[in-house]
Amino acid sequence: MALTTEMSWLCKMIRDKSGIVLGEDKLYLLESRLNPVAEKNGFRTIGDLIIALRKVEWSPLHYSVIDAMTTNETYFFRDIAPFDALRDKLIPDIMKKRAGEKRLHMWCGAASTGQEPYSIMMTLREHFPSLQTWDVKLLATDISTKVLTRCRAARYSQQEVERGLPPASLNRFFTKVGNEWEAKESIRAGIEFRELNLLDSWFNLGRFDIVFMRNVLIYFDVEVKRMLFGKIRKVLSPDGYLLLGGAESPLNIDNNFVRFPFDRGGIYRLLAPAESPSVDPKSDRYPVVK
Repeated sequence: MALTTEMSWLCKMIRDKSGIVLGEDKLYLLESRLNPVAEKNGFRTIGDLIIALRKVEWSPLHYSVIDAMTTNETYFFRDIAPFDALRDKLIPDIMKKRAGEKRLHMWCGAASTGQEPYSIMMTLREHFPSLQTWDVKLLATDISTKVLTRCRAARYSQQEVERGLPPASLNRFFTKVGNEWEAKESIRAGIEFRELNLLDSWFNLGRFDIVFMRNVLIYFDVEVKRMLFGKIRKVLSPDGYLLLGGAESPLNIDNNFVRFPFDRGGIYRLLAPAESPSVDPKSDRYPVVK
């Protein structure tokens, strides 16, 4: 698909409304994902769809386009290393720091169809039973109402539960309902699913001890990433942790973060004013504080 004037406008609209950047190498996604949107809404071609989009600043049609362009690839305990870190390092540290107030608040900023937030809650329920008496909350957000509907339903196919979910966890935390598996209340309780475009205001989100922002920043350009890191700094507790995807890093974007020294997994924390970071030779020269 050639980058015509109309397609350039469409790419800019998608970037402005969602932050998603579509280079010329990704234009094929416009055709594969937007042809069904055009057909569903009675348009012959994507060109006709664009004409309708340009008539108004924002409409349900615009939302349908943004929703179609979001990537919802996910699975249970994806990349496993972040969940090992959560179990072995991060939760024990936060529990020690918050022993007096007994409060643990987390945010999953790209919930997709729910596998990541439910994986987080399974980790807590299985390894930290004492948290049952704590104020534990997990906010799980996504730009797509379609995937949030699936999150709240908490039902997964046999193929989906076979992607990363250990059989013991499946039997403990899920119930078979027809041909699907439904998450039990033991891991559903404490999760709030909410629609959120990361480009919009975070004013009412609160403050978090742990932020999962994994495998979403890769779709944004440097300008949007810099803006998002700035917003993360405002909602992350000074002694909290930020977890990113393996291909994501604040390097050369925001020097207010330092890498947490865990062998695997993109884990970062805020640089304290008195700290002077050194260079870790194992982390692509990313600053680290021991």
